[in-house]
Amino acid sequence: MDLKIDPTVLDGDDIGQQQATLHMEHEEAIEHVRTAFTERGFGVPAEFSPSELLNEKIDADRSPYYVLGACHPEMADRALNMTRTIGALFPCNVVIWEEESGVQRVYHVSIMRAARLLGMAPESEQWDELVGETGELVDEAFAALAE
Repeated sequence: MDLKIDPTVLDGDDIGQQQATLHMEHEEAIEHVRTAFTERGFGVPAEFSPSELLNEKIDADRSPYYVLGACHPEMADRALNMTRTIGALFPCNVVIWEEESGVQRVYHVSIMRAARLLGMAPESEQWDELVGETGELVDEAFAALAE
C-alpha cells in the first residue's frame, strides 16, 4: 500500500499526541480519566474493554486495556458543521492500559489534527481555531490527571 503521508516525518505534536502515567490500579485510573474529561465538558458516549472481549472470545491473555470514547458536544457540532466526514473519527478516544500492576498509561491523539492530515478537514482559520480549542481542553484534562 502506498501511503500519501510519510509517518516517519510526523511527531507527537503533528497528531496531538498526549500521554500520562498514573500510579494507581486500572479501575481507579479509568474513573480518574473519565472524571478529568467530563469535568471539562466531554461526554463519554462509548466505552469498552478490548482486553476483556479478546480474553473472553479468543483466550488472548491480554493485560487490562480500556477505551473511553469521549466527545465534547460543542466541538463535535462545530466540526460537523465544517465537514461531515469527521464523524468517521468520532468519538475522540482516550485509551488506558496497564503497563504493570499499579501503573497505567493514558494515551490520546487528536482526531481534529488527524482529520487534517487525512484530508478530511478544511484548510481554514475556523478549523485551526477548533484544533486549538479542543487541544486546550485535552491539555486541561491531562493536567488534571496529575492532580
